[in-house]
Order: sequence, then C-alpha cells, then structure tokens
Amino acid sequence: MKITILTTFPEMFTPLHTSMLGRAEKAGILEIREVDIRAYSKNKHHNTDDAPFGGGAGMVMLAQPIVDAIRDVQGGRKVKRIYLSPRGETLTQKKAEQLAKEDELILLCGHYEGVDQRALDLCIDEEISIGDYVLTGGELGAMVLVDCVARLVPGVLGSEESAQTESFSSGLLEYPQYTRPREFEGLTVPEPLLNGNHAHIVDWQLSESPCGAGRRWRRPISTGASSRATSRRWWMRCLTASARRTRRRKRRRRNSHESDARGCGAR
Repeated sequence: MKITILTTFPEMFTPLHTSMLGRAEKAGILEIREVDIRAYSKNKHHNTDDAPFGGGAGMVMLAQPIVDAIRDVQGGRKVKRIYLSPRGETLTQKKAEQLAKEDELILLCGHYEGVDQRALDLCIDEEISIGDYVLTGGELGAMVLVDCVARLVPGVLGSEESAQTESFSSGLLEYPQYTRPREFEGLTVPEPLLNGNHAHIVDWQLSESPCGAGRRWRRPISTGASSRATSRRWWMRCLTASARRTRRRKRRRRNSHESDARGCGAR
C-alpha cells in the first residue's frame, strides 16, 4: 500500500517510519511519504494561507497549492483522496478495514481555520474525523489513520491473528493480557490461561472482555452486533488456528534439527 500525506509540517511524521510500520516500509509492504504543500505555492513567499472572505478569526489554507499538489501526486491514477476534518465521518475499525483494501491513499492535513472549500470540491473524495475534539491541525489525525489502516495490510504485523483478535475487530474490547513470570509482586496469572484447554481459555477471555460479566470497566461498552455465542465461536476459531500454526512451527524446527543431526552423523 502507498500512502501520501500532504502537509505544511512534514517533519511531524517521523514516528510513522519507525517500529512495525518502519519495518514494513523496508520490506516493501508499505510506502509512506510526506509532501510539503508549500513547495507548490505560486506566491512570492510560498505561503499556503490567507485571510477568509467574510471576515473571521484565523487564516484559511489556499486552494491553489493544495490542488496542484494533489494533482501532481495523483498523476493519472485512481486514488482515494481523504481530508482529515472535524466534520468528516468518524474513523472506526470498520472504516479502517475498508481503507486497507485500497492500493493507494492521499491524505490532506488541514491547518489554521480550515481549507478553501474549492480545493475540497475539486480534489477530495471524502472527509474523515478521528473524534469529537479540537486539534491544531490534521497531522495527528493523519498519523492515527495511517497507523490504524496500515496495520491491517497483510504482512505488516508479525501475526495476522493479532489484527483479527484485537479490540473492536471481533465486536468486543480485548481481555486482559499476561506474560512471564507467572507471579509478580503477589499477583498471579489466572489459572485458565495456564492449563492448555482452549475451550476454557476462550470462556475466560470472553468473560473478562468488557462485554462479559467478569470485570468492571471504566469505558461504556456497546454490546451491539456480536452475540456472546457468535463471539465465542469466532474467538475459538482464531485460537485454534493460532495453535495449529504453533504446532507446525515446532514440527518444522524439530525436523530441521533431526536433519542436521543426520547430516552430522553422515560426516
């Protein structure tokens, strides 16, 4: 997937080129680049904003550099063009899954009091908001959208079921997680996670998710689409598939060791 971010502050996006997304870029799975809108301004001082018609506080981003930048980046290709806007559709996991199916995205980051509407009319396909609060610009919203969408692209995460079983993907928020050691400062890992019985593990995970009865959560939960029975079947399939993959990896390692041992014996 290729994602181009149009902004007047390209230096803000360094974090997108680190960690998992950075590794995916190096592997050729993702291509994320920032384009400075100022470079397309035809004004003498390369400014990208001006006072609004009709008066009012603040400045408005000019249409010309935005339109020229989008047209240059897009070329003749069909590309989904998104403006990060407080009036846009709220970003959800379902929306991220839809966007992850696109081959290429262009994201426009607004700033100041907004963008000249003519730029949006000419070059934007849809507007997306990351929530009902005010930010100084669209850059942070673009970073959230990129991270949310890119991690759904096959190969970006180390394990495909990680994206499938995390919060919101199954209609449930995620259950508590534990790792080694079994006991830490008097707190122990719940017994169902240690006994190896997948059915017991799934029951515990469902009971401890916010839609279950086992734990009190600060966040209000909408139990919406997924019934407990449907979620249990879905979760069991994910867990079983993960166990099969683990067994296959162990078999491959064992076969590799046995092959090495035979080779040593032959010499």
